[in-house]
Amino acid sequence: MGSDPQEPFSSKLRVPEALTFDDVLLRPAESRVEPDEADTSTRVSANVSLTVPVLSAAMDTVTESEMAIAMARQGGLGVLHRSMDAEAMVREIERVKRADELFIRREDVVTVGPEQTVGTVDETMERAGVSGAPVVDEDDRVLGIISGTDIRPYLGIGEGDPVREAMTDEVITARGDVSAREALELMYDHKIERAPIVDEDDRLTGLVTMQGILQRRAYDDAARDADGSLRAGVAVGPFETDRARAADEAGADVLFIDCAHAHNLNVIDSAREIRATVDADVVVGNVGTREAAEDVVDFADGLKVGIGPGSICTTRVVTGTGMPQITAIAEVADVAARHDVPVIADGGIRYSGDAIKAIAAGADAVMLGSYFAGTDEAPGRVITMNGKRYKQYRGMGSVGAMRSGGGERYLRDEENGENEGEAFVPEGVEAATPYKGSLESELHQLVGGMKAGMGYVGAGELPEFKTRSELVRVSSAGQQEGHPHDVVITDEAPNYSPNE
Repeated sequence: MGSDPQEPFSSKLRVPEALTFDDVLLRPAESRVEPDEADTSTRVSANVSLTVPVLSAAMDTVTESEMAIAMARQGGLGVLHRSMDAEAMVREIERVKRADELFIRREDVVTVGPEQTVGTVDETMERAGVSGAPVVDEDDRVLGIISGTDIRPYLGIGEGDPVREAMTDEVITARGDVSAREALELMYDHKIERAPIVDEDDRLTGLVTMQGILQRRAYDDAARDADGSLRAGVAVGPFETDRARAADEAGADVLFIDCAHAHNLNVIDSAREIRATVDADVVVGNVGTREAAEDVVDFADGLKVGIGPGSICTTRVVTGTGMPQITAIAEVADVAARHDVPVIADGGIRYSGDAIKAIAAGADAVMLGSYFAGTDEAPGRVITMNGKRYKQYRGMGSVGAMRSGGGERYLRDEENGENEGEAFVPEGVEAATPYKGSLESELHQLVGGMKAGMGYVGAGELPEFKTRSELVRVSSAGQQEGHPHDVVITDEAPNYSPNE
């Protein structure tokens, strides 16, 4: 009995072969652009722009609220991981959105009553991390203000004395429509550090502090929404519509469909449903081919690219599947550019040169995990091994992350599903990454290198860079030539490590 003729196996081989970062270099071009003058502003989704084209990955050893706050202050975007319950996620979003508020809301203001003891109030302020608090009556009318300087023993005030005997009762207040400049001038004129905000009946509605205003001024290039709050990105599962809705209501600016293989029709259907349910932008990922891009670009506000390029990802080894990152970016960007949809390159970036190569290949921004996992702002503690300091870093497909819920990213729920009791099939590892210090210093080196690359190409802005830049193929000898060679490095540079 005959059978249908089979397609030749040779037709399955893709030509030319797919390329990644080490396979290409930017071709230098005529330039008048100085790196310091380069503008790295970009879009990461339909309605969200950044001054720095960098995102921190949605991984439980990389991005929680502290990292997200630091990223937004520097002009980038932190994407909160999803290995937490919905209530914890909402709290993390709110921490980010309130971090740089000019005016502290009433519900967040620490207040005390006039009959409380000085000792109790001192403990309350210490726990809350504040140095002063408005004194209010039962109707929330402001009676005075008390600070740490008011309750020192040398002033004759004891811990058992009531607050009304220690507080300053001549309170300088402001109305709710006061501007930041007016509030700052008010505090300078009266030599105070905080001023309660009150309504027409002198009821407390909020608080403005000099520290808050000065801190806001320190981050002029921060990523902020229309209300001035820091931007926040949040990862949600492709089938977590309720979680997506909760993140949206909490104020998230961008929701990231967190799936290792978004070119799954069930994932796409769910992502469409989420997009129709929320007001926040929705970035769909991860994808790695033009076919995948074609299937989601009609509704997605952004596309995230990367099938297995991460330093702790074993997807390509375990599943035999993947797409080298430069080619993946280029294929997806060819489709996305026709629809004016931003592209985010996720994974595989070891150096600043890799990041700017990703932009040249068609990305609008880059997402990094291991690059930031060793910073102070990343979750986890610093450990010492063989005299060197490290921080924990693990893939969301590692066994540990899967036990915390990361397995759903790989469309598996092996603890509670039909495979209960069987071993996980991980697609990532747990590791340690060198301790690096502050996020600000790492971003400075990363973005500085990207700007230098723009200078070599002669492009002052990223859209122009994407048009002008050319990538050339390099041989293995060319790769070796590009790194320090035939020398012993005696002093490490802050932006290069031969072990990366």
